[in-house]
Amino acid sequence: MLLTDIWTVFWRDWLVLRRRLGRFILSRMITPILYLVTFGWGLGKSVLVFGTSYLDFIFPGIIALNSMNISFNAVSSPVNMSRLHYKTLEEYLIAPISPFAYIAGKIISGTVRGLISSVVIILLGVSFGAHFAVTGWFVLVLTLNCLQFSAFGLLAALLINSHEELANFNTYFLLPMSFLAATFFTVDKLPAFLRAPVELLPLTHASYALRTLGMGGTVPWLSVLVICLYILGFSAAGWWAMKRVNA
Repeated sequence: MLLTDIWTVFWRDWLVLRRRLGRFILSRMITPILYLVTFGWGLGKSVLVFGTSYLDFIFPGIIALNSMNISFNAVSSPVNMSRLHYKTLEEYLIAPISPFAYIAGKIISGTVRGLISSVVIILLGVSFGAHFAVTGWFVLVLTLNCLQFSAFGLLAALLINSHEELANFNTYFLLPMSFLAATFFTVDKLPAFLRAPVELLPLTHASYALRTLGMGGTVPWLSVLVICLYILGFSAAGWWAMKRVNA
C-alpha cells in the first residue's frame, strides 16, 4: 500500500513531465552550454589542472551543479505554489495517503528530473570533448546528489511562506554554493575562514565525489557518507514540516 501511494504521487508528476519532456530537455541545455563554451572552449583548452584540461576538471562540477538546480527547483517551486496559491496540497493532505508517501513520491520525482537533465549534460560534455569515466559509482553518487537536493527543495517549499521568499532563498543560498562548492575550483584555493564552512556544504561533497570518480579515482567514502546523511536529514526535516502543515 505504501509503495502504491508513493508511485501514485510520482506518477502524477511523471505524466506532467512526459507531456513537456521536449521543452524540459531544451530549456535545461542552455546554462550548461554557456558554461561549456565559456569555461570549456574559452578557457579550458589553455589551462591545465592536475595534469588534465580545465574542461575535464570542471565538467563533473557542472554535472553536480546542474543536478542540484534541477532537482531542487523541480520540487521546491511546484510544492510551494501548490501549498500557498493553488491549495492542491490540501487534496493530498485529505487523501488516504501518508505524509511519508507524499514526501517520497515528490523526492523521487525531483530525482528523476535531475537524472534526465544530467544525461543531457553528459551527452553535451562528450560533444564538447570532455573526458571522464561514467562508472556505476559515478551514477550512484549522481543519484544521491539528486536525492539530497530534491529533499532539500521539498523542505524549503514546506517552510518558506511565499514564492518571492523562495526565489530569495535561491539567490542567497544556492547561487553562492553554485560557485564556491568545488564546482569550478578546489576549495583549498579559498581563504581559511571560508574554507571550513564551504567544505560542509552538500554540493561540495557531490562535486568532489563526482570529480574523483569521473577522473578514475577510488570511491570517496567520506563524501558519500556525508551526502547520505544530508538525504536522511533533509527527508526527516521534510517529514516534520509536512506533519506541521497537516496539523
